[in-house]
Amino acid sequence: MKRRLTLLTSFILLSIGVFAQSGSLRGNIFDADTGEPIIYCNLQLQGTKIGTTTDFEGFFTITNIPVGDYQLVATYIGYDSLAMPIVIKENQITYQRINIQPNSVQLSTVNVSAKKEKARSEVQVSTLTVTPQQISSLPSIGGQPDIAQYLPVLPGVIFTGDQGGQLYIRGGSPIQNKILLDGMTIYNPFHSLGFFSVFETEIIRSVDVLTGGFNAEHGGRVSAVVDIKTREGNKKRFGGTIAANPFQAKALIEGPIIKLDDATGNSLSFLVTGKHSYIDKTSPNLYPYAVENDSLGLPFNFTDIYGKLSFVGGNGSKINLFGFNFKDRVNFNGLADLDWNTVGAGLQFKLIPNNSSSIINGNFSFSDYDIGLVESDAKPRTSGITSFNAGLNFTYFGNNSEANYGFEINGFRTEFEFINFLDLTIEQFENTTELAGFVKFKKKFGKLIIEPGIRAQLYASLNNFSFEPRLGLKYNINDQLRFKVAGGLYSQNLISTVNERDIINLFVGFLSGPDEGIFKPGTTERTSDRLQKANHIIAGLEIDLGKNVEVNIEPYLKDFSQLINLNRNKLTAQDSDYAVETGEAYGIDFSVKYETSDLYLWGTYSWGKVNRDDGTQVYPTIFDRRHNVNLLGTYTFGADKGWEASVRWNMGSGFPFTLTQGFYTFNTFEEGISTDVLTDNPDLGIIFDEERNGGRLPYYHRLDASLKKTVSFSKYAKMEIVASVTNAYNRENIFFFDRVRYERQNQLPILPSLGVTFSF
Repeated sequence: MKRRLTLLTSFILLSIGVFAQSGSLRGNIFDADTGEPIIYCNLQLQGTKIGTTTDFEGFFTITNIPVGDYQLVATYIGYDSLAMPIVIKENQITYQRINIQPNSVQLSTVNVSAKKEKARSEVQVSTLTVTPQQISSLPSIGGQPDIAQYLPVLPGVIFTGDQGGQLYIRGGSPIQNKILLDGMTIYNPFHSLGFFSVFETEIIRSVDVLTGGFNAEHGGRVSAVVDIKTREGNKKRFGGTIAANPFQAKALIEGPIIKLDDATGNSLSFLVTGKHSYIDKTSPNLYPYAVENDSLGLPFNFTDIYGKLSFVGGNGSKINLFGFNFKDRVNFNGLADLDWNTVGAGLQFKLIPNNSSSIINGNFSFSDYDIGLVESDAKPRTSGITSFNAGLNFTYFGNNSEANYGFEINGFRTEFEFINFLDLTIEQFENTTELAGFVKFKKKFGKLIIEPGIRAQLYASLNNFSFEPRLGLKYNINDQLRFKVAGGLYSQNLISTVNERDIINLFVGFLSGPDEGIFKPGTTERTSDRLQKANHIIAGLEIDLGKNVEVNIEPYLKDFSQLINLNRNKLTAQDSDYAVETGEAYGIDFSVKYETSDLYLWGTYSWGKVNRDDGTQVYPTIFDRRHNVNLLGTYTFGADKGWEASVRWNMGSGFPFTLTQGFYTFNTFEEGISTDVLTDNPDLGIIFDEERNGGRLPYYHRLDASLKKTVSFSKYAKMEIVASVTNAYNRENIFFFDRVRYERQNQLPILPSLGVTFSF
């Protein structure tokens, strides 16, 4: 017995000793010419199955590597593959900074693509990552690509119109989608001319669109998250771009303040970009047929400015300072005059301690958004939201595992005033604070990856606490087939002033949750809290058909257990300012992608159903598009691959609307009892059908195409000339119908354009 115990003890000590004889490797991979991080670069220790891919900052980490000497091989399409010696020491973290040269030569040592390796090692349920190259491949309106034009191509994403349209993601309204720019919430990301966003494509590093089932690191919204990250300025040389087209002009300048030191990896760089529209000036001459009033033209005007200062250390630690000012105005000649302005600034940092397996990320930001609308009724609407955000999170890398935890503090002040059709004023002046903590853990067990998370959210002003468990998992059935599932509980405080009955929403204001008590739909029973809430469950299959074809299938269900809206039909001063509804969104998304070095094909089909229950009836929302198809193709050709042809076709079933039963005379009796009801000519009021949104508009479809020629003058200087046409076969897609005047308004007609971009 004693001998067996001695042998067992020796075996345990030997096992511990063998296990301890390991170390970790981490580092960053950069473009040797610009110092820009390489995203999704594939790394592997030659002769082993040990490897990983870089993240959106070019950072990688590999743990539990047996002690020894290795060759680390880095491969990425369009760059020279690189093999370099690595020494792994016991219980130590080895850091390696790698610069790779742009080139078309590839080593055959590693032939596993980084994207597919990432798909096998990340859960990624309902997560779509968009790159600037993909945005640029889309036929662009006005010859300039924009994320606002690309998002509607994604499965489950619906955009309701060219002018004042809104973005809906898998049944969630715009207020239920969080839009982030470098960690800061952007409250109005799209200009009134819906083709353009406030984000500049040339400075985007990556866009993650989380259409549902997102984990605990994200909170404060009940539907989706769009996370946009910008790049740093060029760390080695000064450069920029200048672009012009019939819609706008823009410029970008960037470069080093302290040039990147290849030995130490330290650098300080800047980036400034701006754009200004002049479609209101050019459209009367170029597109007079697009508007009823030739002299008015397309009355849209916007200006965007963004700047960033970045310090990057040799071990990957960094500090970013950024600021912006976005402005928008549209004036429909006495019918509606809208003006909004948003300013903000923020700080982000990433610390990578030399001898720790943890990474520390933090951010602080401040923004102010104000909007005003004056319509023909001379009853102005105003709204403003001033907010700050601070967060700190930690990431720990273990053996086939990763832990992420942190906290956030959000505060905002809302100011709102609205006069409804009965001259009743609805207003709010409110300060609120939100505190949140989260923890997420990822562990790989062979073919199974599991990712549980918990978020705890305190809404201080409402005195409400929300405990929100989340879960994601993926099972790699084989190298070509993967099953995934995700879900969780979600909550939010913020309320939009946009009424979901309106298809055209130029005025986008914000409110915090109500101070007053609210009631369950159709009852006099008070709700247990004053939050908007939802539950998600999403499943899916990822299929690789060969090395060039990827198929994704995702059915989903979002149960909106409590939604709060502004009660714009308030009839008396005693009526509540808010209305409560429930709802659900469910459907299935299909996508297929074929990609080679010359050809990119992307197709999606979405079937979905979105409804709301106001306690009186269950009705479809105005963005309930049952069928939606997107086809996109890009082909690069020519001796020097200097030509690129792109085409995109979208078809969607018609949106719901409420039918008209009749009209009545709406007399305001401005002269009191002296009003002559027999000879007076009052406005017409509309008698709506009792079935809400019982009708359907016609199908929508549109074809866009572009042809781009790239002319290179030197290694860094080039010119892109883009000829494009929007709505190529001039489809008359209905935008809205004026019931009183019995006039149909269509979305924008065929719009050809020519754009030029010069890079240096």
